[in-house]
Amino acid sequence: MSNTADVIIIGGGIHGASLAFHLGQRGLKTLVLEKNVLASGATGRSSGMVRMHYDLEPESRLAWKSFRYFRNWKEVVGGDCGFTRTGFIQLVPEKDEAAMCDNVLMHQKIGIPALLIKPDDVKRLAPHFQTDDFTLAAYEPESGYADPNAAATSLMDAAKRLGARLIQDCVVTEIQLASGKVTGVSTSQGDFSAPVVVNAAGSWAQPVAAMAGVKLPITTWRHDVMYVRNPQSVPEHSLAVIDNVRSMYFRPETGGLTLVGLEDDNPLGESPDGYTDRAQPGFVERAIDRICERIPVMEEGDLHSDNGGYDGISEDQRAVLGQIGPEGFYAQCGFSGTGFKIAPAVGLCMAELIVDGEAKTVDISPFDPNRFARGELLEGENAYDDIWH
Repeated sequence: MSNTADVIIIGGGIHGASLAFHLGQRGLKTLVLEKNVLASGATGRSSGMVRMHYDLEPESRLAWKSFRYFRNWKEVVGGDCGFTRTGFIQLVPEKDEAAMCDNVLMHQKIGIPALLIKPDDVKRLAPHFQTDDFTLAAYEPESGYADPNAAATSLMDAAKRLGARLIQDCVVTEIQLASGKVTGVSTSQGDFSAPVVVNAAGSWAQPVAAMAGVKLPITTWRHDVMYVRNPQSVPEHSLAVIDNVRSMYFRPETGGLTLVGLEDDNPLGESPDGYTDRAQPGFVERAIDRICERIPVMEEGDLHSDNGGYDGISEDQRAVLGQIGPEGFYAQCGFSGTGFKIAPAVGLCMAELIVDGEAKTVDISPFDPNRFARGELLEGENAYDDIWH
């Protein structure tokens, strides 16, 4: 078994798998080193939404490019990602509706199927929704959700067919450097050599970067979710929704369930190794109140389960993509809760950057890891206030 590769990827989530797949398509041999098992971090606890609504154009472009993967997964990647088309709705408070209109216009210019609809339209799409606290909604009829575990697994399987190796239960303890260049890593399973190392370690990205002498302004944020058994009056394939009016998001889940997450009071800076088998105290009660405000008939449902998870969050809540620090060291992290839906395109663009020196499919230079040192934090062209992306 060779301990040498063209590229070492630290982190076996959706992003590590996507990069390994796209580098494999370019003929490079990769080693994916995962401290636990594939998709055991943020990927395995992702809500799996597949939508294109963002207030920053490069993010919408990455999501739109990725959407074509999700819709044609078997042909493009192989295997299954579990994509389910439900339609997606973005709700915002009245003060943000002008920004939402501008964002939808931006999406349409990109080519994304998106439109503005009124509360009566929402009511026709989802008769069980309460609709008296907004006057407009952004609607993406082709969007929905996918299965994060299935997507990561099939991407990794495709990467393996192209020569990649996945090593699980492999903890990176040192990034080896010589003359200002990356030469490999030391791990709990021995040393591995490569001229390129990519930090795709999710909520562990900051300590991994520190091994290369790099300071990344990335911490952790906790995301809890609950699953509710729907009452019979709620259809199995209802809409996927980000509801900034109620500071929550929700979507249908297989088996007559609804997944619900909240976008406020998410703790920052906790250990990514924290307890995640259950949500934090008080979360379920708050989440039940919120979902019943939007869907009053949910009062007839009952709790199925709840859990937590951790993701890396950057200083401006945007991805961190590109070369930083020693030659050959790259960051592909800091997705701040929005990484799943853009992972296919990010892997493609990072492969282009590593092999060609420039990403051509989508310009990812705005996500340059060195922007923080320059004080150039990213902000949406038509930003919403106080939301988690």
